[in-house]
Amino acid sequence: MPSPDRTRLALFVSILGVFAVVLYVVSGTTAMSPIALAPAYMFSPMIAGLIVCVRRDISLSAVGLRIGRVRWLAVAAVVALPLVGLTLLIAVAVPGVGFDPAANPTPGLGLPSGVLGVVATFGLVLGLGATVNAVFAFGEEFGWRGYLLWELAPWGFWKASAAIGALWGVWHAPVIVAGYNYPSFPVIGVVAMTIACLSFSPVYTYLVIRSESVLAAALLHGVFNGSAGLVIAYAVTDNAVLSELVASPVGVAGVIAFGLAAVGIALSGAPSLTREFAHDTARSA
Repeated sequence: MPSPDRTRLALFVSILGVFAVVLYVVSGTTAMSPIALAPAYMFSPMIAGLIVCVRRDISLSAVGLRIGRVRWLAVAAVVALPLVGLTLLIAVAVPGVGFDPAANPTPGLGLPSGVLGVVATFGLVLGLGATVNAVFAFGEEFGWRGYLLWELAPWGFWKASAAIGALWGVWHAPVIVAGYNYPSFPVIGVVAMTIACLSFSPVYTYLVIRSESVLAAALLHGVFNGSAGLVIAYAVTDNAVLSELVASPVGVAGVIAFGLAAVGIALSGAPSLTREFAHDTARSA
């Protein structure tokens, strides 16, 4: 299998860099926070990936823009919920972090109380995560787990996952420094976010390979973003270090939860990664 093409990679990364600069320029001229502009910034990896694919005659279906295997798409949509649940369990087990059962993770919505409320909440985050959130998540994922996964496939499952996770984390830097996710720790937050993305990446790679579609990554990403607020709502503490860096879906708790999932992948045997990941019909269901 051919090695990753440095020229294509340089073009992809350069376009991402241009968008980061544009983000700051627009923020400075409009007095809008980079965080407020983040929904538009989320589409920069998709645009970068599309430009590379179109300019270098790379088929969009080859990089995973296809329906793929529906059963695995369904798995991708729901797997974020147990992972977020595990993250919450880990978070509330941290000394100094409490569990607030009366918290309302959906302020403004009159959901029922008790078990019905929990079921309604999970149904809501799953529905919104797999639809509205997934559209924005696709703006990232076509770049990360579409083009870039295809490009780095010669490196194999683990090395490609690590490289994508590292770039994914650093790409967040403009909004992290502005106070996103870690408002009390804008600089340390860039490192924390990169570590989080490194831990998330193998699970995303696994589901894209199994589903043979980048849509799996968008579904997982969308539902995770929609359900991560449950951890923030129910795991309570007045300590900024604990709330932002430890008991957080993008803190130590989330890293451990996804890290355990990655260990499970390693123990069960990571799937092979080739540039035919989006149309490998020989692989078993």
